[in-house]
Amino acid sequence: MPGVLWEDVRSGAVSLWEFIGQWAWHLILPVIALSSLQMAEWTRFMRASLLEVLSQDYIRTARAKGLSERVVLYKHALRNALIPIVTLVGLAIPGVLGGATITETIFSYPGMGRAIFDALVEKDYNVAMAALAFLALMTAFFNLLADLAYAVVDPRIRYS
Repeated sequence: MPGVLWEDVRSGAVSLWEFIGQWAWHLILPVIALSSLQMAEWTRFMRASLLEVLSQDYIRTARAKGLSERVVLYKHALRNALIPIVTLVGLAIPGVLGGATITETIFSYPGMGRAIFDALVEKDYNVAMAALAFLALMTAFFNLLADLAYAVVDPRIRYS
């Protein structure tokens, strides 16, 4: 990363906050490049899911009981509309961890995708296999987190 280096912080030439500021500044474009497509996708899924939930009978019943629109939307509709989004996010996070090879290459950012790409180019298959095994573990871990998040989002689901 150009600018402030970690060695400058360790030697006391610059403050830790200046280093963090430089680091965050250089992450703005890669984060926008990686997140914009998925955020648009998730927004469309959330809209479709929320529109489907808002037409259900229990939403009509909650409105007929005299609950405010805010309570109906946040307490009743949003929790049920989040169930498909939890699945999408749980499966997309490992893809972001390993599938950022192009973004990391364009922005010269050292990440997991770039490490796998460099290992394959240099025919260092042990590093590539270790990185892919790590990504497989992360996929399993985030699938487990998504399954546990179902119990938080959907009151009908309980794990005993």
